[in-house]
Amino acid sequence: MVARLRKQKITNERVLQAMGRVPRHSFVSDTVRSRAYSDAELPIGRGQVMCSPYVTALMAQVLDPRPGSKILEVGTGSGYLSAVLAEITPNVYSVDVHTDLVHAAQARLRSLHYSRVRFRSGAACQGWQQNGPFDGIVVNCAAEVAPEPLIAQLRDGGRLVIPIGHGPEQTLNCMRKSGGRLRAETIMSIRVTPMTCRIRR
Repeated sequence: MVARLRKQKITNERVLQAMGRVPRHSFVSDTVRSRAYSDAELPIGRGQVMCSPYVTALMAQVLDPRPGSKILEVGTGSGYLSAVLAEITPNVYSVDVHTDLVHAAQARLRSLHYSRVRFRSGAACQGWQQNGPFDGIVVNCAAEVAPEPLIAQLRDGGRLVIPIGHGPEQTLNCMRKSGGRLRAETIMSIRVTPMTCRIRR
């Protein structure tokens, strides 16, 4: 899988090493475990999917976490990206609207010895204000616009990686905060599930 990611132009060595260390097969059900390392989305329940290894690695590469970075993940899902990020920094916070997915991800990560990741259930668009500001925020669900609470929780100089749009495909964006303003860069088209909470404009 890592060799394939290199061919797909994933160049961040921290991300590649993290992807190589996390056992992806531990994050899916037995019925799809044989496909765990294929470059494909996999179902995780509640109509949710785990992104392909390439999309996971790309999002982590664009986020560019460093050892010691404080990272917020919005949309816990299976907890796979949480574990990848935890291989790079111990300061990972993850929030998801589905309480059952949060509990399952927390138990899974504890069993794999990623016990320092913090989890909570709640509205994705609200982030986790009590633990902000964050050096980076990565969003695993699509929004029509970047939620204001997430922008407010992003440290100046930080990055918000978020899919924007609705419909079958969205655009992955990297938004960099500087002087309180965001500068957006379009990365590529991806497909993720929509954010379920309503965003105030």
